[in-house]
Amino acid sequence: MRDDTWLEQRFDQIWTLFFPDVEKKNVSIRWKGKWKNKFGHITTTKDKKSEIVINKLFKDLQVPEDVIKLTIAHEIVHYSHGFHSHLPRLHKHPHKGGVVEKDLKKRGFSYMLKKEKEWQKKEWFNLFKELMPHKVQPRTRIIKQRKPFSFFRL
Repeated sequence: MRDDTWLEQRFDQIWTLFFPDVEKKNVSIRWKGKWKNKFGHITTTKDKKSEIVINKLFKDLQVPEDVIKLTIAHEIVHYSHGFHSHLPRLHKHPHKGGVVEKDLKKRGFSYMLKKEKEWQKKEWFNLFKELMPHKVQPRTRIIKQRKPFSFFRL
């Protein structure tokens, strides 16, 4: 299992290696939530600090480390674009026009982006079912009842 220290070390490594141009001020990272459709997010805390949150299910060693690194980098890009940080906001919307993906590619994450998309498509939902079986509901087929068809109007 990956712990808080492991996450903080990866966070510092990624920031130092890939985001040396971005001022790091009052930002922290932690594990939180067990989401099916969200890998992480960035928010502002009550005391006006930036907080990056990574899906707690990613502590499991079955989740590739590259997926976690890319999730951290993705949230740092939001921070660098002025979302939930002290920096000026560069865009009106955080994902408009693929700005996050473009920035990640510019910083050398192209390989990880491709790998993450494949992993998410092929493995993530099965792993989620394994880790969170009580959250997965069996699909039920809903059959609509139709009104009887008539050529005659009453």
